[in-house]
Amino acid sequence: MNQPTEDDEFVQFVRARQGPLLRAARLYCGDQHAAEDLLQDAFVKLASRWEQVRDGSPDAYVRRILYRDSVSRWRKWGRETPYAARPGERDLMDSPVGSVADAWVSGAPVRDALAQLPPRQRAVIVLRYFEDQSEAQIAEILGTTAGTVKSQASKALAHLRRLMPEFVDSGMAEGGL
Repeated sequence: MNQPTEDDEFVQFVRARQGPLLRAARLYCGDQHAAEDLLQDAFVKLASRWEQVRDGSPDAYVRRILYRDSVSRWRKWGRETPYAARPGERDLMDSPVGSVADAWVSGAPVRDALAQLPPRQRAVIVLRYFEDQSEAQIAEILGTTAGTVKSQASKALAHLRRLMPEFVDSGMAEGGL
């Protein structure tokens, strides 16, 4: 049997991880088109380093790129509001989603609340509650300590509770908010 080549391994990785990584990118930046661009750029950067990264943790490497590039984009362009569909037009953010978390996040109040968080807090919330990463994994991805991850998560959750009291009161927040 033939061993897969480096190119085959890279293609397999991209095919297997592009859905969850696109969801994470979308949650980081709040815009489908920007998320697609972020992910494409991250995969290009990963391809150039695939030989060094493939035996380690390519998933963490891509997530770190997504986070850093989304912060750079945010710093460059500020808190711009994503395109909102006019009445009668289909909004791309309302397209079918593949998981329970995506269905919940597709609601405008959640997207709006996430958009109001600072980039690092948003990244911690996305990685912890939507990507189910441990504090240690998040610390590695963001290049910080586990203590910083905990404090950022605490501050972000407090902010989300203030922004979305109806979710806390209705019991929807039992899963972590």
